[in-house]
Formats: sequence, C-alpha cells, structure tokens
Amino acid sequence: MRSMKAMTALLLLVAAGMAQTPAPTGAGALSQPAGALSQKDAVALATRMVQLMESTAVATPGLTQASGPLKQNAQATLAAMERTQLNAGLTYQFINQVKAYLGLADSIPRPTPFPAAADQQYAELRDSLGRIQRHFEAILQSQNQVSQKRDPDPNNLKRYGDADAKVPPPAAKMPRVVFLGDSITEGWRINEYFTGRDFVNRGIGGQTTIQMLARFRQDVVTLNPKIVVILAGTNDIAAGVSVEQIEENLATMGDLAKAHGIKPVLASILPVSDYHKDVDPAYQMTANHPPATIQAINRWMQGYCLSQGFPYMDYYLAMVDSAGQMQPDLSDDGLHPNAKGYRVMSPVALDVIGRALGASESEEKRRFRLLGK
Repeated sequence: MRSMKAMTALLLLVAAGMAQTPAPTGAGALSQPAGALSQKDAVALATRMVQLMESTAVATPGLTQASGPLKQNAQATLAAMERTQLNAGLTYQFINQVKAYLGLADSIPRPTPFPAAADQQYAELRDSLGRIQRHFEAILQSQNQVSQKRDPDPNNLKRYGDADAKVPPPAAKMPRVVFLGDSITEGWRINEYFTGRDFVNRGIGGQTTIQMLARFRQDVVTLNPKIVVILAGTNDIAAGVSVEQIEENLATMGDLAKAHGIKPVLASILPVSDYHKDVDPAYQMTANHPPATIQAINRWMQGYCLSQGFPYMDYYLAMVDSAGQMQPDLSDDGLHPNAKGYRVMSPVALDVIGRALGASESEEKRRFRLLGK
C-alpha cells in the first residue's frame, strides 16, 4: 500500500506536469535545487539502497528469488540515473521499485530469531528511502517553478475551479458520484442520461492520468462524493506513456480516493476502431491506441480492483466486437462514443454504481453491528 507521503510526492509531481519528461542534461541541465542531493551523492545513495535490497533478501527464505525482478529493475533504473542529471521521473521510478521490494519483504514471514544485522539493514534501507524521497521532492519543487513560468495551469485546474466552489454539500439520501475522465467523460451528458441523481461530470478532453491526478483533490475530494468513477488512459496510450506508469497513476488515484473515504470505481479503457477511416484518415485509431495495449491495461485493472476490493466497470466488454474493435455503430470516429455508445455504457455504469453503493451501505451496517450500535 502506498503511504500518504508517497501520494503527496506524486501530487507534487503531477502539479509540475513533469512525470514523463526527463530533466535536461548537458549544458542546459538545471542547477542543483536547494535541498536536493548532488548527482554524485544521489547515485551513491541509490547504489547503497540496491546493495541493501540484495543483503536483506538473503535473510528471509524465498525472498531472494521472489524479489529478483524488482532488484533487476532497480539496478536498471540506477544505471539510467547515473547517466542523467536531476531526473525526477527516474528517481520516482526508483523510489517505487524500492517500496515494492519492501512491501514484498513485509509480506513474507521472517524466520525466528531474525538476525539483528538484517534488522539494521532494513532500518537503513527505510531511512535511505526517506532521504531519496526528500531529494525527489526538492527536484520537483524546482521543476514546478520552471513549469509554472511556462504554463501557469498545465493541468487545467481552472476549468472546474469556480464550479467546484459552488457545488453544495451532497444530500443525505442522495449519494454523490463524480465521473473523472477525459473527452469520453466530458462528452457524456450525464445529467440527461442519469436524471434524478447527484452525478457530477469532471471530464476534460485530452487529459492524461497524470493530469487527472493533479486535479483529483480539487475536482473529486472537495465535492465529498461516495464514489468516483475513473475512466482514463486513452490519451496516455496515444502519448506513448508506458503501461507501467499508466497503471501506477490509476492505482494512486485509487489510493487517494480510499484515503479520503471515497469508493473508487475503475472503468475499463474503451475499445477503438478503424471502421471510420474512409470518412477521415484521422479516424484510424488502432495505430496510436493498440488494442493489445488497451487489453493489457484492462486486464491489470480488473486484477487490481479484485485485489483491492474496488468495483470494476467493464465498458470494454459491452462495446467490443469479435475483431477486438469498438462496434462500428457505437462511435462516429472510432474513439469517442456516439449517442448509441453512451446508451450502451449507461446501464453498465448504473449497475456497478448501484452494487458499489449497496456494498458500501452493507459495510456501514456491519461496522455498526460490530460497534453495538
């Protein structure tokens, strides 16, 4: 489970809009930000952390083999960090790899008695993680200043800023649901498709998961919903964002929602198609949105939701055809649903939201019974 500190750091990252943008190198590189380690010291610290991953794994039977891929990934990231100055993206990636290792290590029973030296090494590794986290945040603050000069609102917080401030508190007997997403959500006239409900549309066309993370607090948390439906990833795929980063961003939104008492519902990425390319060559969608990538992220999403107890909203299954593309009559451009497409999506959304609210209410009743109320 990601800590709140990790989530705060990621929000700093997305506010800077730099998650997938490497820091410049060579003559144009940034000077060392205040509070950040030097390149030499940062690499030395990361090198020591990789060594500690190796040595602590030996102390727990089965951990060396189980953590092999994580350690290899951390070593590869370290090698890349050695070649690049002040790279926030690589540093964040390394931090997550170490956290994943520690999470795995904590999940495997340790022998009794456990060697005192191994305990000390784990303590050193956790302390080093805090140090590199502070280094990471210092880099982000510096990059944020540069980013703000370039674009004062890179994540379009102003889009719903005034509207969010005017949204009244949710009614006691009408659970609020926020739909967070990109143009597919923005183009959905939710109040027309779902009348008599407190459903709030917070979609912005063209946005990626990293931009949605940046506005998650403003456009979701402050509205006090029971549920947030997150439909995201299409633009990330088109922009070449790695599958791993997309999954990390989606998981962090799930963590943020849960931390604020909001039930996250992750919605599958919709299929795309090339059926309308004769109308316009730009409507050939599978080149920039490979169906295999969409399917891989959706499989991960379904498994992640199952592991976390989050509802999964499978629009994909309802809209895909036998060729693995969006049914031609559900879209006019192969990417965005048309009116018929939204009519297919609506009952899927209502069913999952209804079950999620029912589960939430049942859980609340169970807790009250345990408290004797």
